[in-house]
Amino acid sequence: MLLQPQNIALFFTVALLAVTAYFLLGSIPLLTLKHDNPVDARFIRSFYLTYYKIALTTAVGTTISYALAGRPALAIGACAIAALTLLLRNQFIPKMEQLAPQILANEVAAIPAFRKIHQSAILINTTQLLAILGSLSRV
Repeated sequence: MLLQPQNIALFFTVALLAVTAYFLLGSIPLLTLKHDNPVDARFIRSFYLTYYKIALTTAVGTTISYALAGRPALAIGACAIAALTLLLRNQFIPKMEQLAPQILANEVAAIPAFRKIHQSAILINTTQLLAILGSLSRV
């Protein structure tokens, strides 16, 4: 028995929802860290690297499955999430890497800058989660 394209699209949408929700719920408690040492910065950076890899893979799968299911609007939406994920990875991770030695050197502005990146990632992740939830009614 072959799965229908609609079922595969639903599977990938739920997978993308699960990945996004899991990492969102995991990232919020990380705000309690003081971000004042390189270990915190390295952990948060690796957390987001993992998220971006898994989210990108899942979003690409979602895009392809919607395209094969003949749902171009949802395919475009999933493609936008994939593109945004790639953009964020290319923007946030280098900035986090740049701030880590500054945190080690106790530069005053480094910790608030790192926290701002972290908070921005959470806000964007929340927006993505809401977009995915909204698309479930259209699958």
